[in-house]
Amino acid sequence: GTDPAVLDDPQFVRSKPVIDGPELFDAACFGFSPREAELTDPQHRVFLEVAAEALERAGISPEQFAGPIGVFAGCGVSTYLLRNLLGNGAARREAGSAAASTGNLPDCLATRAAYKLNLRGPAYAIQSACSTSLVAVHAACQSLLNFECHAALAGGVAVTVPQASGYLHQEDGVTSPDGHCRAFDARAAGTLFGNGAGVVVLQRLSDALKEGASIAAVIRGSAVNNDGGLK
Repeated sequence: GTDPAVLDDPQFVRSKPVIDGPELFDAACFGFSPREAELTDPQHRVFLEVAAEALERAGISPEQFAGPIGVFAGCGVSTYLLRNLLGNGAARREAGSAAASTGNLPDCLATRAAYKLNLRGPAYAIQSACSTSLVAVHAACQSLLNFECHAALAGGVAVTVPQASGYLHQEDGVTSPDGHCRAFDARAAGTLFGNGAGVVVLQRLSDALKEGASIAAVIRGSAVNNDGGLK
């Protein structure tokens, strides 16, 4: 938890929990043992659920799809590992196992999803801070254009543990002084970091049209650059 002295600080901004009550995860559906699921970062669990739902909505079955499916995604640091597992004696001893490592490392998010969902295309983690999901979409588009895969999952996830937490506001810092983000508003005074997940299924337009797929949007182009020293 948070230091009680920090909680009493007038600059401390509380946040409400996003997940109320016990977390629901169908371990058997994804081939997890109950213990393996307990040792797995909620970010990995939520991403698997959202990725599976995205494939279902796209009408794609990995076992029947003609061609490799790629995964391009990123997540935040595993606060679940830092604040839950490593602080628990029994869990800490198990946290050195391969199951716990692959279930908590951001590096393993995409490859573990590929394993659990039986996807055979390129799978790698994308980490670019706040632009992670958008860069993942760009990387997926490039992989499709290079014919490395015939469909691709792209997105990201962020779940902070504990859910009921907050942050210490600093004057002229990036965070909001009152826990509200007012983008493009005259009262805008800072941002805050939330919890959530998002995944899209991408295909080359010609393939999607040929297969009669339900098309929600068309990406006409993408690019990635950086401001360098002028940030």
